[in-house]
Amino acid sequence: MRMDGIGSARWRRQWLVAAALLLLFSLAPLPSSGNADAAAANVSAISTQAKAAAIIDVESGRLLYSKNGDEPMRIASLTKIMTAIVAIENGNLADKVKVSVRAAGKEGSSIYLRAGEVMKLEDMLYGLMLRSGNDAATAIAEHVGGSIDGFVKMMNEKAEWIGLKHSRFMNPSGLDEDGHLSTANDLAKLTAYALHNPTFAAIVKTRVKKAPNPNEQWDYSWSNKNKMLAMYEGADGVKTGYTKAALRCLVSSATRNGQQLAAVTINDRNDWADHRSMLDWGFQHYVPTVIAKQGQPISGYTLAAGQSFRFPLAKGEASDLHSKLILLDPQSSRYALGERGVLQWELSGEVIGAIPVYETGSERLSWPDKKPIPAVEHATSAQVEAGSSFRTAIQAVVRALFGGGA
Repeated sequence: MRMDGIGSARWRRQWLVAAALLLLFSLAPLPSSGNADAAAANVSAISTQAKAAAIIDVESGRLLYSKNGDEPMRIASLTKIMTAIVAIENGNLADKVKVSVRAAGKEGSSIYLRAGEVMKLEDMLYGLMLRSGNDAATAIAEHVGGSIDGFVKMMNEKAEWIGLKHSRFMNPSGLDEDGHLSTANDLAKLTAYALHNPTFAAIVKTRVKKAPNPNEQWDYSWSNKNKMLAMYEGADGVKTGYTKAALRCLVSSATRNGQQLAAVTINDRNDWADHRSMLDWGFQHYVPTVIAKQGQPISGYTLAAGQSFRFPLAKGEASDLHSKLILLDPQSSRYALGERGVLQWELSGEVIGAIPVYETGSERLSWPDKKPIPAVEHATSAQVEAGSSFRTAIQAVVRALFGGGA
């Protein structure tokens, strides 16, 4: 099968997107209660005062911890994570958004927009995420979705596309409304997805944002409500939330030594302290481990890994890591484009990710690696201590797979 240059390039882009999504979202969910199989992973226990909680590794999409993770609950302004990513993906950041009477009069937290005021969509997104403006949420929804109902439909379609199985959105702000529910696990998956968007990631890590104010002689100045940005090393997001029915809700994220984690708590009276301990626990016990390097030959075949792959593993998990090479039909269009198959990894019988493989010496192997991967040796002293006892086992697995050193 032959394809012209444009068709080939388009198909290649589609395959790369599909591969990235497979890597991020083909992961099996961990138990929805308790310690997310911590006993099997041989890591210390963790507890929170939250009614529901979750921790996720952002790059891989692996849920590291879950407590009542699939129980639908009210989530307050954590809703705005979905509002923001839908607006970013479907709107034009340079658009001028006109504030309606309905938006200006929206109850709850506000950035004090006035009816008839015009603001750039990008600036309004900062007001949405830093100050949790319900007026901003309403104005954004009306602009991007054409109406509140139209935007809510987009939110639920996006939830279904990402694979959020227990979420239903009824409004863009998170104000309490019957049927407006999500879960700790779904919010973790949504956050991991959203943080892969550079615009979203830049907004949620901003501590102070100024924007033009057409009503006064001074600019708007919004300080981020997320105290984790100032109180936790490496913190870079994400969103606070509160209503009388949902109580305190929080999603936080942090990056250390190239690894980004996100933590979620719902109905937690001690959320700041819980998030510090949750993130510390995740960084300590789940070390990003290089499983394959781009160009690494596969033992027994004239094939090599098309990109690098790493995954967070805890002590004792290496023995449960297995690989499977799935070869393509030589008559398929993917084969015609140079791909020869997919190398898939399983952990304890569940698929954790996959990468394409190519002929050794293929031009494709010289393409820039999509995700540069820091060496495990760059981990913190705590991570090294946690990981040193199983690194030898990991290297043995990689040697068996690739017929050489790690």
